[in-house]
Amino acid sequence: MNLKEYLAARIQTVEAALERWVPAETVAPQTIHRAMRYSLFAGGKRIRPVLCIGAAEALGVSPKGIEDAACTLEMIHTYSLIHDDLPALDNDDLRRGRPTNHVVFGEAMAILAGDSLLTLAFETLGKLPHASDLTKARLVAELATASGTVGGMIGGQVHDIEGERQPPTAELLEAIHRAKTGALLRASVRMGAIYAGANAEQLDALSRYGEHTGLAFQIVDDILDVEESAETLGKTPGKDQAQQKITFPAVYGLEKSKQMAEVERLAAHEALKPFGQAAEPLAELADFIVKRKA
Repeated sequence: MNLKEYLAARIQTVEAALERWVPAETVAPQTIHRAMRYSLFAGGKRIRPVLCIGAAEALGVSPKGIEDAACTLEMIHTYSLIHDDLPALDNDDLRRGRPTNHVVFGEAMAILAGDSLLTLAFETLGKLPHASDLTKARLVAELATASGTVGGMIGGQVHDIEGERQPPTAELLEAIHRAKTGALLRASVRMGAIYAGANAEQLDALSRYGEHTGLAFQIVDDILDVEESAETLGKTPGKDQAQQKITFPAVYGLEKSKQMAEVERLAAHEALKPFGQAAEPLAELADFIVKRKA
């Protein structure tokens, strides 16, 4: 199975899980469920849940119900995108190739849609049908930490906002992106490993893979914001520069940034060596993340 086939199969599994857990548009109150589903099913790449499943499979197992745990990562990711696009934050009107949530449903409903996806993620983890209570607790803690203020996604967003129009430094750049993007990508891999019963050494190796892959993802994201069009990206390009955000191209320049992404890709491969052939999909995902155009 090549990467394209692998992604298609795993994404189909994740989509089915999301359909099971997210209320239908016909369920009252209908407006909030339409808003949640509008952004959640807008055609994202599902990188985070696929990483979660791939990490479990790297251990040589395919545990029952892993897709239910994995889909919570997409709920958190989508909630963060809805809120990031709000006028009070990045003030964007295009996401995944169509109008952002607040443009369609209004700011109040967009805020509530994000809140609802955040809440639903933890409700889902608490109700996982095939996980022990201990595993559920560890997954909840992992996802909450990665989403939170100390080294997590929200903390990274705060650094990002407060860093606008500040002198771009390597230290602040790393603080922003290891938290804002990297933490959730790292958690994606760790959650798959935890669900599959990884030992300490396996969890450490997969964590290192997640860290390198997460950093590579953000470097490439910053590069694409400079080089690609709105049609390719599915969102407004050039926003980082317009808002004077601290990005890898702003600190290091484009060519150095591309070299750094390649270094992280190779380091991700190195972290997977203990898992052999079972981790090949994760290695190919790291390659995909670095070489993607959107």
